[in-house]
Amino acid sequence: MAAFLFKRLVHGVIVLWVVATLTFILLRLAPGGPFDRERRLPPEVLQNIEAKYHLNESWISQYLHYLHGLIRGDLGPSYKYLDRDVNEIIADTLPASATLGGLALLFALSVSLAAGLTAACYRDSWLDRGAMFLATIGISLPHFILGALLIWAVALQLGWLQAGRWDQWSSAILPTITLGAAPAAYLAALLRSSLIETLGEDFIRTARAKGLGEITVVFKHALRHSLIPTLTVMGPLTAALLTGSFVVEYVFAIPGMGRFFITAVTDRDYPLIMGVTLVYTAILVSANLIVDLLYTTVDPRIRTT
Repeated sequence: MAAFLFKRLVHGVIVLWVVATLTFILLRLAPGGPFDRERRLPPEVLQNIEAKYHLNESWISQYLHYLHGLIRGDLGPSYKYLDRDVNEIIADTLPASATLGGLALLFALSVSLAAGLTAACYRDSWLDRGAMFLATIGISLPHFILGALLIWAVALQLGWLQAGRWDQWSSAILPTITLGAAPAAYLAALLRSSLIETLGEDFIRTARAKGLGEITVVFKHALRHSLIPTLTVMGPLTAALLTGSFVVEYVFAIPGMGRFFITAVTDRDYPLIMGVTLVYTAILVSANLIVDLLYTTVDPRIRTT
């Protein structure tokens, strides 16, 4: 286990380095610069700004300077928010994005487990067809449309919840449903398919032949084996949810990383773009590592090597 963790940590560091390098190169290849404006700055002012952020140096020098900062845990200053650095912006915005993503993940797991089990156990019934119909809608409906519909129906028409902001627990209900609906639908369909296949296996027929109850057969034998495909997609799905959705955060006016990332792209704020990208990558690597460790819990036949 220790050797496995060490190897995966080394791989994770390599992935972070590759992502940082590719992002650095792509941003430098993009047309325009971070301080290009419709109204050009005086040459003396532009030279001073470029010297402050090392933009007047060669790409190699800028790259080495950035890597040196990464090693020290410094993501650099923001070009847009002159009084703040990237570390401070991420520290302020990541909790909101992570909270929203965590709630959406719990919502997706709860709904998908209930819907997938119901659809598989009552295959070809109206419950199965209804659950899969809703799952198809959930997968097909974009976030911004679902969010707008929820705001119109629940907040504006019924007046049950507020349409935006992030200042009380009820503020999280609508964005959580909006962000978690598509993952819940996808996981439900995946679990249903896997569970139906597992229920046809020989060991399930043997368990039933021994006189075990259907609840015991499903929850103790079939469900555990059926979770392997679901766990496979949980790594990237968890990372995507925990870092929040840029669209959902914008629709519900949530002060997360999404809003800053969008403005960073439009303003060519290189350090902020790279900082958010690296945070997403780090969460993705960590989530995949946790999923690999969970494999051995769900199926003891799988060994970490």
